[in-house]
Amino acid sequence: MALLCWSSRFVWRWHAQVLMATSLAAILVLSLVSSSNADNVGTFDLVGLIADLPTKQFYINGTWVEPAPPSSETFKRFINVVDPSTAETAAKVAIAGPEDVDAAVKAAKEAWLEWSYHTPLNERKRYVQKLARIYASKIEEMAQLISTEMGSPIEAARESHAWGGLSNIESSLELIDEFEFEKPLGDDELTTILYESIGVVGMITPWNWPLNQITLKVVPALLVGCTCVLKPSEESPLSALLFAEMVHQAGFPPGVFNLVNGDGPFTGDSLTKHPDLDMISFTGSTRAGRQVAVNAALGPIKTTLELGGKGANIFFADVGDEWMEEVVVNGVESVFYNSGQTCNAPTRMLVQQPFYNMAVELATNIAKTNSPVDSAHEDGDEHIGPVVSRNQFERIQEYIQIGIDEGARLVAGGLGRPEHLANHPSKKNGYYVRPTVFADCKPSMTIMQEEIFGPVLCIVPFTTEDEALQLANDTPYGLTNYVHSRNFNRRRRMGRLLRSGMVEMNDAAGDHGSPFGGVKGSGYGREGGIFGFEEFCIIKALTGFIPGEDDLFFDQELETSAGTEEAEL
Repeated sequence: MALLCWSSRFVWRWHAQVLMATSLAAILVLSLVSSSNADNVGTFDLVGLIADLPTKQFYINGTWVEPAPPSSETFKRFINVVDPSTAETAAKVAIAGPEDVDAAVKAAKEAWLEWSYHTPLNERKRYVQKLARIYASKIEEMAQLISTEMGSPIEAARESHAWGGLSNIESSLELIDEFEFEKPLGDDELTTILYESIGVVGMITPWNWPLNQITLKVVPALLVGCTCVLKPSEESPLSALLFAEMVHQAGFPPGVFNLVNGDGPFTGDSLTKHPDLDMISFTGSTRAGRQVAVNAALGPIKTTLELGGKGANIFFADVGDEWMEEVVVNGVESVFYNSGQTCNAPTRMLVQQPFYNMAVELATNIAKTNSPVDSAHEDGDEHIGPVVSRNQFERIQEYIQIGIDEGARLVAGGLGRPEHLANHPSKKNGYYVRPTVFADCKPSMTIMQEEIFGPVLCIVPFTTEDEALQLANDTPYGLTNYVHSRNFNRRRRMGRLLRSGMVEMNDAAGDHGSPFGGVKGSGYGREGGIFGFEEFCIIKALTGFIPGEDDLFFDQELETSAGTEEAEL
C-alpha cells in the first residue's frame, strides 16, 4: 500500500479503502508510469490537453456526436469549467438536452442484450483489462485535468485521485472472478439463484472524487453485464471526457458505455426520469439525492444513493497521552485533506476528558501552522488546494459565520481567504478557504448537524461512553464514524451501536473488498467489493433446475407418461 501513495502525509483512510484493493500487477504498472510521467510534469501541455478533448460533443453509441438542436431558444448550450485556483475559465463543455439523453439511453438499451447475455464474462474482462492498460498510460493527463477542474493539488490529484481510479479498475477485475452469478439455494434444493445484470444504468457522479466514483460505478456495472449512461458533475467533466476516450480506445462495443455532460437540474433530471432506465446509481448531496429518489419512484426503478456525511471521530481517554497526540493529529489532517470535500471526513471530533484541551490545542496549531493553502498547480504534497467553485466557497463562508453567530468558539481560521493569497496577482480570486477549527460546539448547532463540505472541524468534549454514543448518533447522516480506544469490548459495543454504514477503529483502513455506503440521510446501497457487483444485479430464482445435473425429474416424468400410454394400448 505504501508503494502507491503514502508519500503524502494527508492521504488517509478512505483512500486506503480504495487503494488497498490494488493488485500487485497494478502497483508495478503504476510505479513505472509514475517514473516516466515524473520527467514530463514540468513541461506538461495542459492547454493542449484540454483543447484536444471533445468538450463540445457527447459519447453515444460508440462515437462522438454533436448535441441535438435545442428544443428551446432559451436553452443554455454550454457551461464553463472554472479552474478554482484562479477562477478563470479552463474550458466550455456542451450541455445535453432531453434529446441527447434519450439517444444515449436508447443506445444503451439496444446494446444491453448482446453485452449481457451473448458476451461471455471473460470477453467483458478483456475489454476492461485493455481499459486498465490505457488508463495506466495516461495517469499524468488524468491528474492534470482533475487538478484543474476541481482544485486538488497536483501531487494529490496524481497519487490519490488518478491512481485511485486505476486501483478501482484493477480491484474489480480481481474480484469479479470471486462473484457467483449462479449458485444453488441449498444442497438438496431444486432452486438455483441467478444474479443477472439489471439492465441499463443511469449514473451521476460528483466532483470531489471524480474518477474514484466513475470507476466504482462504471467498471463493476460493465463487468456484470450492464450498459450505462454516465453524467458526471458539471464541475468536473474534463476527467470524465478523458475516461470516455479511454473506453473508446479500448474498443468496447457501441452503446455499452455512453456519456452526456450537463448540470443536475436539467440534464440530470432528464436522465433520472427516463422511462427506459432500469437503475440509477447516484453519488452527490443529500438534497439532490432526494430528488433522484423521487424521480426513480416514477418507474419505479432501483436506486442506489451515496450521499453526504457528518462523521464523528471519537477519542476515549484510555488511548493514553502518547498515542492520543498521534491519532488526533491524523484526525485533524484528514478533515483538511481534499480541502474538506470528502463525504466520510470525520468533521466532528469528540474527545473524552481530560484530553479535550490537548486536542483543541493540537487542532489549533495544525490549522494555523501546519496546513498551508495554495494553488492546486503548485508542486508538493504539503498544502491544501482551493475548494471547487465560487458557490462552494460562499457556502462554506456562510457556515463559518453561522458557527460564530451560534456561539461556537473559533480557535483557528475563520472568514475570508488566507492573507498570503488575498492579494496575490494570480491567486486572489481563487476559491481558497482558511482551515477552520471550532471548539466548545453544541450538538444542536448548525455546524454540528449539516454537512459543510469544506476544511472546517468541530470539537466537542464528552465524559461517558453513553454520552459519546448519543453525540455521535445525533445527526441526520450515517456514513462513517471512527472510534479510538484500547478497550476491545468498548470498540465492539460502539461499533454495533453507532448508526452508520461504516465504523473504523484505531486508524485501521477498510480491508480489501470492504463495502462503502451509509444509512439515514447518507443514502442506501453499497459500492466496492463483491457488494458493488450485487447492486447492479437482479436476483432470479429458477426452480426445477440444478446446474451440472441431468434433468432426472423431467426424464422420470417422460418415462411415466410413456408407460401409461403403453398400458392403455
